[in-house]
Amino acid sequence: MNKLMSSALLAAIISSPVLAEVEQEADNGNYWDRFKTNTLGMEKGAKPFYFRAGYTSLQPDSSSDEVSLDVPSDSPTTLAISSGPIAGSGAKVNPVSFPSAIVGYRLPWDQGQWSLETILALPFTVEFEAEGTLKDESIAPYALGNIPTGVAPLGAEFGESKVLPPVVTMVYRFMMDKPLRPYVGGGMSYMITYDSEVTNPVLTAVGEPELEIDDVFGFVVQGGVEYNFYQGWWVNFDVKFIGGLEAEAKVKGIWVETPALPTYSPAEVGDATVNVTVDPWVYHIGVGFDF
Repeated sequence: MNKLMSSALLAAIISSPVLAEVEQEADNGNYWDRFKTNTLGMEKGAKPFYFRAGYTSLQPDSSSDEVSLDVPSDSPTTLAISSGPIAGSGAKVNPVSFPSAIVGYRLPWDQGQWSLETILALPFTVEFEAEGTLKDESIAPYALGNIPTGVAPLGAEFGESKVLPPVVTMVYRFMMDKPLRPYVGGGMSYMITYDSEVTNPVLTAVGEPELEIDDVFGFVVQGGVEYNFYQGWWVNFDVKFIGGLEAEAKVKGIWVETPALPTYSPAEVGDATVNVTVDPWVYHIGVGFDF
């Protein structure tokens, strides 16, 4: 009798709405799976998103116009230097590497060959260098043509800035039935700069000049390859070229020491402006998974 009652009780529990709901939850999968099917309208088991964590190297193909000075007309510095371009001068952007991740979403057509993706990274620091006569020669070597001023050449160091370059591309993958998939893409980028500062010891010796750099849009072309080495895990190598990044950099409030002319030291130089073209190649290698 006890065995019979126990069997009846077990049967009641198994057929109860509570257990049925638990079984339904198990059938529906975890919250992420339910979100994809119920909210995004995807098929059960779909993995349209991908994540590739790794490292990025940004190699700028940079160039610039000549640096142009705007010297106050009432400054004694006009005895040694005048407003206008500094012949043979220039500036460039140094390479930089940083941890990053590629995150993408495969669009629901053409077997997932099309996708939207972006690069995620913390803001990184880009360094600017002086080039040509700005680096090797004094910006004001003589006053009145033949009186030495003692103003030193700037050297290579110029300034730095925090940079956040959002990139969004549309990507097309080939050979979707193979573990090795090449792809191409294109899109847009936006270079955001902040916390820019002059780091040159000659320019900061007697003052705190301000460095301002424009935020600019650029276009992106992309190519790469990914390899499925284990179940949903992939390794990828990605190359992007970002073009059209031409920004104006302006240094405001420049003062310099004139050791050979202590009566006029420090001397106000004013402002300096240069247009810099960056156009970087961006290399990424990473490993990650579909989800």
